[in-house]
Amino acid sequence: MVEGKDRPRATVTLGEASKYWLKLGFISFGGPAGQISIMHQELVERRRWISEHRYLHAVNYCMLLPGPEAAQLAIYIAWLMHGVRGAMIAGVSFILPAFVLLCLLAGTYLVFSDVSLAQGIFYGIKPAVVAIVLFATWRIGSRVLNNNVLWSIAVLAFIAIFFFNIGFPWIVLTAAILGAVGGKLAPDKFTSNRQSGGNSKRYGPAIIDDDTPTPLHATFSWRKLTLILIIFILIWLAAVYLISNHPVLSDMGSFFTKSAFLTIGGAYAVLPYVYQGGVEHYGWLTGPQMMDGLALGEATPGPLIMVVTWVGYLGGVEKNVFDSDIVGGIAGASVATFFTFLPSFLFILAGGPLVEATRNELKFTAPLTGITAAVIGVILNLAMFFAWHTFWPQGTTNTPFNGTFQIFPFIMTIVAYIALWKYKLDIIRVILACVMVGLLWTIALEGFS
Repeated sequence: MVEGKDRPRATVTLGEASKYWLKLGFISFGGPAGQISIMHQELVERRRWISEHRYLHAVNYCMLLPGPEAAQLAIYIAWLMHGVRGAMIAGVSFILPAFVLLCLLAGTYLVFSDVSLAQGIFYGIKPAVVAIVLFATWRIGSRVLNNNVLWSIAVLAFIAIFFFNIGFPWIVLTAAILGAVGGKLAPDKFTSNRQSGGNSKRYGPAIIDDDTPTPLHATFSWRKLTLILIIFILIWLAAVYLISNHPVLSDMGSFFTKSAFLTIGGAYAVLPYVYQGGVEHYGWLTGPQMMDGLALGEATPGPLIMVVTWVGYLGGVEKNVFDSDIVGGIAGASVATFFTFLPSFLFILAGGPLVEATRNELKFTAPLTGITAAVIGVILNLAMFFAWHTFWPQGTTNTPFNGTFQIFPFIMTIVAYIALWKYKLDIIRVILACVMVGLLWTIALEGFS
C-alpha cells in the first residue's frame, strides 16, 4: 500500500463493524499471535480503522491482562470505536463461532467417541497457522524493533521462554521493568516512532489516528469506573444465582471464574489448572477426552482457552445436569464459557479509559514498549511451538523430534508464507486454500491405505 495517499472514510457504522467482528470469529486461527496478526492486517493495513501506534498501545495493555489477549484486543478496539455496544458485539462474535463448533464436535464425539474426521478436516490449517505466526513475527518485529536495545529484549525473551521455559508473566514483568528504567536512562530507545518524530504513517491515515482525540465514552472518571465495577459484580451475582440450584453448574461457575483470573501468560499457562480441576478434582471428563478437546481447540477458530467449552459440555453430560444430554451439555458449555470470558469485558471497559489517558506519557508508554519487544520473542516461540507440533506430530517435550518429519505440511507452510509475504494474499484465502489442500491430501492418503 502506498504511504498516506488515500484517506479512509470518516467513520465506520456499527453494522459494518459487527459484520467484521463476526467474520473474525470464523477465521481467528493461530492462537493469539495469529489472531493479532489477522487483526493487524485487516484493521491497520487494509481497512485503516486504527493507526499502528494506537493498535500496538492496545496490544500492550491486553498482554498485561489475564485472559485471551486477542479477544480482549478485539473488545478494546470495538469499544474505542462504538462504545459498550461495540465491545459486547465484538467479544461475543469473537467466541461464538468456536462455541457453536466445539459444542457440535463435543456432541458428535460423545456419540462416536472419535474425532479423526474433524482432525482430518483441520489438517491443512496447521501449516497455515505456522506461516501466519511466522509472518506476524517478521512483520510486526520489523517495525517495532527499531533499535538494538529492543532487539536485545526480544532475543532475551525468546531465549528465556524457549530454552529455559520461564513463565510468560515473569518475562512481561521483566520487560516492563527494563522499559521503565530505560525510559529514564535512555528515553530515545523506548520512544515510539510517532513520539520521536519518525514516520508512523506507513499505511496512510486511519479513522482512529495517532492524534485522534479519545472519544467521550472512552474518557476516564472515577464515577464511571465505580459504576462499571458495580454492574459487573451484579451480573456475576445474578449468573451465580441462576445456576445455584444445579450443584454441578455452580461448581463450574466458581471454578471457571477462578481460572479466568489465572490466565496470565495465555491459555497454555492455565491449561494445567483446568486439567487438574476438570479431570482430577471434579471428574467432568477423562484425561484422554481433555487431550482430544485440546487438539480440536487448537484446530478450531477462537482463543485456545475455548477448550473450556469442551470441558463444560462433556461435564454437563457426564454429571447428568439435565435429562437431555444435549441440553445438559450446552448448559455446561455455556456456564464454562460465560464465567471464563466475563472478566475480559470488565478489564477492557474498566481499564481502557486509564490506558487511553496515558498513551502519550513516556513513564507509562516506555514499560509498554519494553513489553512489545518481549512479545515479539514470545510470538517467535509460539511459531516454533506450532512448527514443532506440525512437522513432528509424534514428538514430546523430552523427545521433540521423535517420529517421521512431515514433509507435506512443511511444503504447505513455505507456500503459505510466500503467498502472504511476496504476493500479499488475504489471510482468509490462504487459510481456505490450505484447508482444501489438507482435506484432499487426507482423503488421498486414506484411499491408498
